[in-house]
Amino acid sequence: AFAVLLDDLSLGQAGQIASIDWARLGEGESCRLRHFGFDEGVTVEPLHAGPFGRDPLAVRVGRMTVAIRRAHARAIRVT
Repeated sequence: AFAVLLDDLSLGQAGQIASIDWARLGEGESCRLRHFGFDEGVTVEPLHAGPFGRDPLAVRVGRMTVAIRRAHARAIRVT
């Protein structure tokens, strides 16, 4: 399947996390994303983008909705 960045998915379009570039994220942000369930194989769906530069991005992970920065969404590849 074709992989794109989470930031490039259309709102309401679900995808499965193919890889996460943990090195692009700070230690605190990596820990936070792992705590919220971001990991390879997990289904994610961008739901809403903020009004200023589309930041933050609200993403459904499992049954939770989490706000992440677009810069962090660019470290996540989905299929």
